[in-house]
Amino acid sequence: MKKRIYAGVGASALIAIVALAATVSGAFARSGATPLPAASCSGIVNGSGKLLIASDLPLEGSGRTQTSQMTRAIKFIFGQHGWKAGNYSLAYQSCDDATAQAGKWDSGKCSANAQAYASDQSLVGVIGTFNSGCAEIIVPVLNRAANGPVGMVSPANTYVGLTHPGPGTAAGEPGKYYPTGKRNYARVVAADDYQGAADALLTQQLGIKKIYILNDKEAYGLGVATNFKNAAKKLGLTIAGFTAWDGKASSYEAQAVRIKQSGAQGVFLGGLICENGGKLIKDLRNGLGAKVKIIMPDGFTPISATVQQGGAATEGATVSVAGLPNSALKGAGKAFVAAFTKADHRPPDPYSVYAAQAAEVFVQAIKQSNGTRADIAKQIFKINLKGSILGDVSFNANGDVTSNPVTIYKITGGKSTTLKVIVPPKSLVKSA
Repeated sequence: MKKRIYAGVGASALIAIVALAATVSGAFARSGATPLPAASCSGIVNGSGKLLIASDLPLEGSGRTQTSQMTRAIKFIFGQHGWKAGNYSLAYQSCDDATAQAGKWDSGKCSANAQAYASDQSLVGVIGTFNSGCAEIIVPVLNRAANGPVGMVSPANTYVGLTHPGPGTAAGEPGKYYPTGKRNYARVVAADDYQGAADALLTQQLGIKKIYILNDKEAYGLGVATNFKNAAKKLGLTIAGFTAWDGKASSYEAQAVRIKQSGAQGVFLGGLICENGGKLIKDLRNGLGAKVKIIMPDGFTPISATVQQGGAATEGATVSVAGLPNSALKGAGKAFVAAFTKADHRPPDPYSVYAAQAAEVFVQAIKQSNGTRADIAKQIFKINLKGSILGDVSFNANGDVTSNPVTIYKITGGKSTTLKVIVPPKSLVKSA
């Protein structure tokens, strides 16, 4: 009997010791940021850091090479700062908003990620999203998050309605994304009213007087197509047609016939390469011939993916990307390109540069904050970075960056070449 009693006491003591050890271990594990769910996010980097920043990007599909490099650029910047922002230590996780089945961003993943971000109290900021449609889902959730709002800085969203109203936006935008009435979202790239205006100017400069416009029906694609249409009309160009393409279609030969019959000298493709863009380009080129110009916005990045999917049909086509080309960066930007190229063994994609800039924005915002979610979001709108990666960086009250150049790249010999940088006049942007 005594042996049983002693055995029981021994077992209880052992359980208590194990429980205590687990508690102590858990306490140490939680001494830093609380990791986000592994279902969508990679392992936490610098887990001892107190404040967690997540990136929300599509890491599946044709653009994964581009977005994966963006995550490395973010880590590179945090590493350069020694994983510190002022007195605050930082942790980072890369989260995926895409599914392998879709091969692109998924609304369900965006919603699940948003809820995870909002509920993790150690998370104080999100770098993302890449796709504007995903931002429409995440921004309002983080806007009303506990102890927030939680700040977001996008390196890639260009849909106008996320930050300000305009001819191409939907009713209730952008107010519906900010239910608390406080802004928590900013972007380091020019919105599509700038990109649409720049592409319209390019169209005019190419001598095109009659243009046909296609869109993929998504928020970004329809938005940029509408912005382009409005700016083109302002410049006196004739709109030969404005229709959508089906991303699941097996052929676009019929659309090519309609465009040819319209007499259009060029086609603008408002949408994403992942919406069967390669097949669309091939069928258009086969049906329209080499003389009809194909003009594309940044939804057709990475340009290497567009070339891979569209093949020889992409030759001579142009792709616009908000921001400056790497070759035009000076000071901190030039230094970043050199250092990151050495570390990553290849030059940064333009959006990796913007991801790095978004990381720099968060470092500065956190540095000048009191360390809380709400104050960090507030400080984003107060930063005034001089001589940063993209030059001088600050945001207006809407969250739009105050510098808005657009670079036009031309596909020549199967490679991307810088054609020109266009800064459209505000009068044209306003009409876009």
